[in-house]
Amino acid sequence: MVDEGAQGPLQRVIEAFKRLPGIGARSAERIAFHLLKASREEALGLADSIRAIKEQIRPCRRCFNLTDQELCHICSDGRRDAGVIVVVEQPKDLLALEATGLHPGVYHVLMGHIAPLDGVDATDLTLDALAKRIRSEEVREIVLATNPTVEGDATALHIMQMLEGSPVRVTRLARGIAPGSHIEYANRSMLEEAFRRRQDVE
Repeated sequence: MVDEGAQGPLQRVIEAFKRLPGIGARSAERIAFHLLKASREEALGLADSIRAIKEQIRPCRRCFNLTDQELCHICSDGRRDAGVIVVVEQPKDLLALEATGLHPGVYHVLMGHIAPLDGVDATDLTLDALAKRIRSEEVREIVLATNPTVEGDATALHIMQMLEGSPVRVTRLARGIAPGSHIEYANRSMLEEAFRRRQDVE
């Protein structure tokens, strides 16, 4: 039985966890009671970690991946092939593709996709920064790795039109990923197949 005086802060924590994606009421309660039983160091360590991602994490100056430095660990790695840029919608898509170990190059994160019904157009994305990279860096290939959704396809089409007439090779991930799905949920074999069989955009 929880004392009534503890109900306020405890309930606030439960409500906060319930707002997280994929966390229901029962899971939120289990997490809250776990933290209650955890050591002070463990609980406050979690709080410090949450504070740190809000205060220290920011977009990479070059590719918009998340980092606590001016450049992310990929952009600052001189061993990466800067001539091949994989364009993704979100940092979590970058993480999924990077986990395959197939791409020796670099990335560009759009920070979203074109979605007119949601009030998101091309100017809301990092497309100007992508165009600047293509002009200023020795880019040989752009790999479009937007999600195989209506919005992802519209975004890829816009980039293809933007690069029309450019000498840069433009390819698209093969449809090893089912239409309507998202890259972040694809398993490793699906991503490997999609990446290896990427096709030139016509």
